[in-house]
Amino acid sequence: MKNVLISGASIGGPALAYWLREHGFDVTVVERYRGMRPGGQAIDVRGPALEVVERMGLGDRLRSFSTNMRGMNVVGADGNELFSSTTHTLSGGDLSSPDVELLRDDLARMLFDAAEGVEYLFDDSITSIDGTRVTFEKAAPRDFDVIVGADGLHSNVRRLAFGPESDFITHLGLNLAVFTAPNFLGLDHWQTFQQGEVVGGGIMSARSNSECRVYMGFNGEVDFDYRDVDAQRALLAEKFEGAGWVWPTAVKHMWEAPDFHFDSMSQIRMESWSTGRVVLLGDAGYCGSPLSGQGTSMALVGAYVLAHELALNPSTAFARYEEILRPYVLANQEMALKNQINGGAPTEEFAAVVNSLSLPSY
Repeated sequence: MKNVLISGASIGGPALAYWLREHGFDVTVVERYRGMRPGGQAIDVRGPALEVVERMGLGDRLRSFSTNMRGMNVVGADGNELFSSTTHTLSGGDLSSPDVELLRDDLARMLFDAAEGVEYLFDDSITSIDGTRVTFEKAAPRDFDVIVGADGLHSNVRRLAFGPESDFITHLGLNLAVFTAPNFLGLDHWQTFQQGEVVGGGIMSARSNSECRVYMGFNGEVDFDYRDVDAQRALLAEKFEGAGWVWPTAVKHMWEAPDFHFDSMSQIRMESWSTGRVVLLGDAGYCGSPLSGQGTSMALVGAYVLAHELALNPSTAFARYEEILRPYVLANQEMALKNQINGGAPTEEFAAVVNSLSLPSY
């Protein structure tokens, strides 16, 4: 079982490709987007995921991409400051911890560059899976020993192999958009968030203050097409009409942003992450939502474990992968639910969950 197809080229897919290539597998990655997808929120690499990156020899490069936040403040709708901190940030947590916060697209590019000899099929997608046989929208049909769905919350592979998304998704009652904009507040390695009863969000400087990432969110469940970006922008503009603060300027930049992304905060919970020759990785199988703060770390750890178990014994790999990872995943998903209710869990409890998995040495 040396021929592996991975669907998805964000974090888990390229990380898995790296480790599989290290073990001599032939790896193909198919990605719907026309290249490496730009944008995304600031993400965190924590606990055992940091160790995974170190074992890849990429620790120093990871840290070179750090957002280097100095702190944060929270303001009301009128812009008056309610709270300020130089020890914690909303996006990254404890600034004194060894955790590394960086932009999603920087990490994705780093992982893409690290994995040599991987075949990428950009601007394409899987249309059917029948045993080892995979058909694509554009490429010719091919056979693969293993098919991995690392294609996110709205996983195409999960839909094809396991059934409709509605069977596995739980909406947490929040929705979030993120996009790149000019640093119109002149933030210096700083983030400012605004609290609101229905809508709210924040702005953080990025890439040495040359730009910023804007977060805009609102409460409640809404029906939307996750591929209709213009409709999503219109929905967000409607929700933030009259919201005050700097939101009119943010909305203006939203319409111009080339990397706008919007989705619900949701979790994926499944009784099994594999069926036949298909296995799921990261958000596709066990999304914790941004409220967990652990989606990236779960994907990196999952990629490491899955690749090594496939190299050790393909016949038991899927079962071992799930046995090792599931307690860690469930703990992080439960932490997300506590964060949803409490607006943040105690630092000690979160740290315990982050470090609840001892990374196998292999």
